[in-house]
Amino acid sequence: MNNLEKTDSKSLITENPWNLLRDYTDARIGLGRTGVSIPTSHSLAFQLAHAQAQDTVHLPLDIEHVYDQINNNNLNPENFLPILLHSQATSRTIYLQRPDLGRRLNSDSIEKLEKINLDKNEPFDLSIVIVDGLSSLAIKENAVNYIEKLLSALTNDSQKWEIAPLVIVQQGRVAIGDEVSELLKAKISLVLIGERPGLSSPDSLGLYLTWNPKVGLTDASRNCISNVRSEGLSYEEAVKKTMYLLKESRRLELSGVNLKDRTTSDVIENNINEENFLIK
Repeated sequence: MNNLEKTDSKSLITENPWNLLRDYTDARIGLGRTGVSIPTSHSLAFQLAHAQAQDTVHLPLDIEHVYDQINNNNLNPENFLPILLHSQATSRTIYLQRPDLGRRLNSDSIEKLEKINLDKNEPFDLSIVIVDGLSSLAIKENAVNYIEKLLSALTNDSQKWEIAPLVIVQQGRVAIGDEVSELLKAKISLVLIGERPGLSSPDSLGLYLTWNPKVGLTDASRNCISNVRSEGLSYEEAVKKTMYLLKESRRLELSGVNLKDRTTSDVIENNINEENFLIK
């Protein structure tokens, strides 16, 4: 055995003083180096994360699991039946290649929604639309947990909220919520969608709120709450932000660039006395 074989592998790594910050973030910082390269363990971890992100994009939505979660959490009363719809993208490959087809419902889905509103004259206040997006894992892990807390907040709100039947869309993009909510005659659309997987967040849920939803709107008409997951923005904080935006959207009759999230200042004020690791 030569001297190199006797050397502890850790002694070959030149540590980076920034590695202490890894306790506060999933970002790949302060990794150190071995020669001119990053350590093997960090290189392998990166490759694993990249593979997980790729797999997540192609993973189909487990509809049965989502239905079971809805039923087990008592989120399926008579006026809140989940309706399964599909975009015009007939396969995952087409969905990834043709984003435009993921923004519109297919003919069967349109027919389903049109039948629901035959006897409905007054518009719903809110339509909640679950969309698989680019991460069905985000929907599986987070959507029902978030909805449960949101419905509790809506029920306890001083103002009454008429909520449309819950909708689940396969192979959908954010804008498909506009068509769904327009057909349901809802004043506000709230889309829950799996966000594009990151190398440290393959299960990130995004929320998109739109006032007066209709086909053809752009992202300028929407408000976004991002990174809702157990290791990101908590469900409680996401619901707090959602309720603020919902109430302000209904009061001002607008959304998007003209509607600002004012909850951030409250968060800063509540945490002002917490120790900041950057200035230790």
